[in-house]
Amino acid sequence: MNRVLISGAGIAGPTLAYWLKRYGFTPTIIERAPRLRTGGYVVDFWGVGYRVAARMGVIADIEDHGYHVRTLRLVDRRGAAIANVPTDAFISVAGSGFVTVPRGDLAAAIYQTIEDDVETIFGDSIAGLSDHAHAVEVTFEQHEPRVFQLVIGADGLHSRTRVMVYGPQARFERYLGIKVAAFAVDGYRPRDELTYVMYTEVGCQVSRFSMDDDRTMFLFTFADDDPDVPSSIEAQKAVLRRHFGSGGWECPQILEALSAASELYFDRVSQIELGSDWSRGRVALVGDAASCISLLGGQGSALAMAAAYILAGELHRATGDHVEAFRRYQQRFAPFIATKQRAARRFAGAFAPRSRWSLFARNQLFKLSAVPVFAALTAGRGFRDAIELPTY
Repeated sequence: MNRVLISGAGIAGPTLAYWLKRYGFTPTIIERAPRLRTGGYVVDFWGVGYRVAARMGVIADIEDHGYHVRTLRLVDRRGAAIANVPTDAFISVAGSGFVTVPRGDLAAAIYQTIEDDVETIFGDSIAGLSDHAHAVEVTFEQHEPRVFQLVIGADGLHSRTRVMVYGPQARFERYLGIKVAAFAVDGYRPRDELTYVMYTEVGCQVSRFSMDDDRTMFLFTFADDDPDVPSSIEAQKAVLRRHFGSGGWECPQILEALSAASELYFDRVSQIELGSDWSRGRVALVGDAASCISLLGGQGSALAMAAAYILAGELHRATGDHVEAFRRYQQRFAPFIATKQRAARRFAGAFAPRSRWSLFARNQLFKLSAVPVFAALTAGRGFRDAIELPTY
């Protein structure tokens, strides 16, 4: 059971490789992108994943590339503040640390812990899997076939590994009726340092966040009953113009900045629900491939790290019995993930309110969050991770 192939070099894959290498396994990562992925949006990183990162010794690097947001600001069509919410009450509940970090920088910090010790094959992907009694024969799009004792799919929401083993994605994907897009530009004005600014209308929201080196990131979320995602960047930009073209606040100049953007993250917001089967034979799934909670949960990267840590630890503890290790991994982590997924679905209305009443109610709750006692009560339900990290 020594040789393990991990599909995906995002967050879960390199984390899993780090712990497997530490426990004496020989992991190999395969990643279809030609290099480590950058870009995307900033993520809030806290809780159980933060504790895993601390055990890996990468907190200083993550903090160095991250931000400590001081204020969440909700604005109206004219740009006037509806509410300014200090983040202190929410962050204090997280307990083990809280930092907002570009997802690409988080991935790079994790990957640096293994890049000199773990084989990584960029620019290729798995083409086929043949699960035998004692090993898995793997064929690749580019490289020669190889044999591994285990294969782990850490290839995200749109996991090809999951499709090969479980069947079409539609069987396991719960589309939440919202799409998301993000891009970053240089030199945008105005800037609000360490302040996350949000403008919301019925069915859509756009936010901006000022980053280092005079860069600004924008995040769009909008309701859309059609789960299809346009394939070209120009078609994606056209969708955003259609949804935000009549918006107030800074929407016109944000869309002008979008026109010049060469990179755009665009996807649907979905969850993955595998039920009682996170592994089949010698193949298992981890992170978003197994149990995506969606962007709405705000903690996907941290949870992916925690899942990878537990899976590696259970494989180490099982001393060769992968069936038992996979069972314990799911038994320990699945109930926790189910609560996170339910919470994310309840929070969907905050990102794309479906009616004027929903928007009004969301704004009132946001105003109440400026009161420390109320913020602490609210954060207590969503920011505490009710799971213990074992020591393996």
